[in-house]
Amino acid sequence: MRFATQKDKGRGGARHPCQAAFTLAEVMAALLFLAIVIPTAVEALQIASRAGEVAARKGGAARIADRVLNESLVMTNWNHGAQSGTATENGIEYKWTLKSQSWPAQSALSVVTAEVTFSAQGRDYSVTLNTLASPTTSATGLNTQ
Repeated sequence: MRFATQKDKGRGGARHPCQAAFTLAEVMAALLFLAIVIPTAVEALQIASRAGEVAARKGGAARIADRVLNESLVMTNWNHGAQSGTATENGIEYKWTLKSQSWPAQSALSVVTAEVTFSAQGRDYSVTLNTLASPTTSATGLNTQ
């Protein structure tokens, strides 16, 4: 491809039309490049959008799991068997379950588990939080024995 220079313009400014055009091979190569790059860029944007949505919902699920664990420990209702429910945050519904089981390392303690499930972009995800609790501890955290 040839561009007009000042020297060319000095000769009357007339250029031959074929000298300033792209060749068919150059146009086809550019179209092929765009046909590869555009779908790849769109796919990358979709993946980034999905990752952002899942991260935001995991943050909400972690807050709900933390709240469920804290409320159950304060109300001392964590050792009444498995419990479940739903919570809504920012218009999104999260399902939670609360379970307790004895901790193998020491029989006086129990592992209390809160699992929160949610769906994002057509897939199901879950967040699980665990803590140790003692059945002899009151709501203030002092030993009652």
